Amino acid sequence: MQTSRIPPRIDYAAVFAATPSPYLVLGPDLVIADVNDAYLQVTRRTREDLIGTYLFDAFPDNPADPDADGVSNLKASLHRVLTTRRRDTMALQKYDIPVMGRPGAFEERWWSPVNTPVAAPDGTVAWIIHRVGDVTEFVHSRRSHRARTPGLPPASEDKIELNALEAELYSRAQELQSVNEELRQAHAQERQIALTLQEAMLASPDLVQHPDIAVRYLPAVGSLNVCGDWYDVIDLPDGRFAVSVGDVVGHGLEAAAVMGMLRSALSAALRTAEKPARSLEVLSRYALGVEGALTTTVVNAVIHTHEHLIAYSSAGHPPPVLLRADGTCDLLDRATDPPLGTQPEHLPRSEEQVRYTGGDTLVLYSDGLIERRDEDIDVGLRRLCDAVSRYAHLSPEHLTDALLARFGVSGGARDDIALIAVRL
Repeated sequence: MQTSRIPPRIDYAAVFAATPSPYLVLGPDLVIADVNDAYLQVTRRTREDLIGTYLFDAFPDNPADPDADGVSNLKASLHRVLTTRRRDTMALQKYDIPVMGRPGAFEERWWSPVNTPVAAPDGTVAWIIHRVGDVTEFVHSRRSHRARTPGLPPASEDKIELNALEAELYSRAQELQSVNEELRQAHAQERQIALTLQEAMLASPDLVQHPDIAVRYLPAVGSLNVCGDWYDVIDLPDGRFAVSVGDVVGHGLEAAAVMGMLRSALSAALRTAEKPARSLEVLSRYALGVEGALTTTVVNAVIHTHEHLIAYSSAGHPPPVLLRADGTCDLLDRATDPPLGTQPEHLPRSEEQVRYTGGDTLVLYSDGLIERRDEDIDVGLRRLCDAVSRYAHLSPEHLTDALLARFGVSGGARDDIALIAVRL
C-alpha cells in the first residue's frame, strides 16, 4: 500500500542563516533588517552592530580615499531596485569597510554585489536581498603569488605591475558600471516615451464620469510598458454607457499601434451603431484591412442604466463575469463569435441581454489575467469566479487590486492584462 509523503516543513530562517554566501536583508528605507552568518564573518561584525542600522551608516565611504564611490554606486543600484522592482547586478566594486575597534581605520575590500527585490502583496518592494561576493583575496593574491614565484621582476617592478593590474581591473569595472548606467538611462527614456504614447492611446475621457468603475492595465513583463490589450468606457445617449476590453495578438509597439486603431474604430462604431453586436460587425470588417489585426479578440457591453439591462457581444474573448450582490457569479458567455477578421464573408454577430440589480458588479478582463500554460482555461474561469465571489464586499478599486494579487500578477505577467470592474 502506498502512502503519500508529506513534504517536510522547511525552516527558512535556518537556511538563510546557514547559507555560505553573504546576505543581508534591507527594508525600503535601506535599514538592515536581517543578516546571515556568512555576512557577519566577511565583514567581522555582529548582529547587534548591524540590525536596525541604516546601511550607509554601518558602511560609509572611506574618507581617506578621494576616489571612493562605493556608497554612491550601491545607493544608485538599490534605488533602481526600488523603482524598477527588478534585480540589479553591479559591476565589481572597490568598497573599503571600517575596521572595528580602530576609529577612522578602513580596510581595502573588493565586492561583487547583486540586489534582488522581494515583492509585497501590492507589488511594491517589501525587502531587498543584498548578496555580496568578497573578491578581495583574489586581488591581493596577485601580489603574494608574484612574491613567491622565482624569476619574476624585482619587488619594485612587481609592485608597479601589480598596481597597474589593480588599476586596470578597477578601471574596467568602472567602465562597465558607466556603460550599464548609460544603457539603463537610455532604456528608461525609451520606456517613458512608450508609456506616454500608451497613456495617450488609452485616454478615456468619459471614465472620469464614472467613480464606480476601476481599470487596471499591466503590459507584459519585459516589454517597454506598451501592449496590444485595451479597455474603454464610452458614454451613450439615454443614460447608457459602453465598456469594452480587447486583445491584439503580440506585444510591443507594433501590437500597440494596431490596438490604437482598433480601439478608435470601435469607439466610433459604438457611437454610431450603439448595439454591441452591430459595433463588432463594423469593427471586424475594419480589421480585415489592418495588418496585424486579424484574430484580435474583443468583448463589448452596453449598460442600460434605466432598464437595469446589460447587452453584450464577444468576438472570441473570455466571458465577462457578473457578480451579483449576493456573491454569486454569472459568466456572460451566450454571445460569443469568432475573433475579428477570421470570417471571409460578412456574418451577423450574436448579442444577448441580462438583467442586473443595483450593487451588482461587472468584470471584464483580457486572458492574461486567467490563462496559464498547461492549464485549461476553464480552470482559470473557475478560479476567477471564486475570487470575485470572495471579494464581493470590496469596492471596484480594491476588487481589481485583489484580483491581480490573487492571480499573482500585481507586478505584471508574461502576457498583457487589461481589467475593468463596474459597480452597477
